[in-house]
Amino acid sequence: MENSTENPPNSKKNKKKGETLDTFYGAKIQNTEEIEEEAQPNAPKPSKGNGNSPQTHEKFESEMIKKMEAFWEEKWEIMQKKFTHLQNQFNQTEKENQALKVRISQLEDNDHVKEQELIKQSQKTKKLEENIKYLTNKVIDLENRGRRDKLRIIGLPEKPEINSKLDIVIQDIIKENCPEILEQGGNTGTERVHRTPSTLNPQKTTPRNVIAKFQSFQAKEKILQEARKRQFRYKRMPIRVTQDLASSTLNDRKARKARELGLQPRISYPSKLTIYFQGKVWAFNKIEDFQVFAKKRPE
Repeated sequence: MENSTENPPNSKKNKKKGETLDTFYGAKIQNTEEIEEEAQPNAPKPSKGNGNSPQTHEKFESEMIKKMEAFWEEKWEIMQKKFTHLQNQFNQTEKENQALKVRISQLEDNDHVKEQELIKQSQKTKKLEENIKYLTNKVIDLENRGRRDKLRIIGLPEKPEINSKLDIVIQDIIKENCPEILEQGGNTGTERVHRTPSTLNPQKTTPRNVIAKFQSFQAKEKILQEARKRQFRYKRMPIRVTQDLASSTLNDRKARKARELGLQPRISYPSKLTIYFQGKVWAFNKIEDFQVFAKKRPE
């Protein structure tokens, strides 16, 4: 009778062990039977008839603990492998980042060096451009100085009898338009007279210009001053006498004069001069038409 009323000496111990079982992460499991059913649904359960046997309960508990330890050890190994893999990836990424930083630093240094070289090259180029501009202006000035004794006659007819005796024609022009120069004893002798360009272009209908170089600069200046005062003629044919200058200087003066007058000159095909003046477009098929217009234009 005494044996039937007393509990087994290990029941409290077993119950306490079941209530305070520590897992891998230190969590407390209070009901081992629920964990057993969830972790191992197909595991054999003790029969109800023998369920109060201490040895059977201890054995079952021991097996479950071993299985859980094996399960968590396997999980731990998997997590360690993943962590090692992630650590290796992190280390590799860190190395690549360091290499990229070094590369970027080198590129920045190279860009800085290249930028400095470009600045120096730009300064050299600018200086060369200034020198070229200075030398170009110097050459133009020297060319104009070399032409200071020359006059350019525009509009002199392109005829064989005129081309064969251009020096005599120049003297006839002076006698016809400014004979007072000869009366004052001015020396109007010429060193050289020629057409420019040297060969005639058959596609051009206008005569070539005549360049006359005088022996006396003063005589040339007097003729030029008279030509600025009135229209020169050769055998009642209008001609134009101007200072002979370099082509670049002439183009600059023409462009400057066109801007001052508000003209927009352009050449149309077939040869036709068109200008924009006083809000109207004027077209000229012949030089004579333009000369008449130029004489009658408002001041």
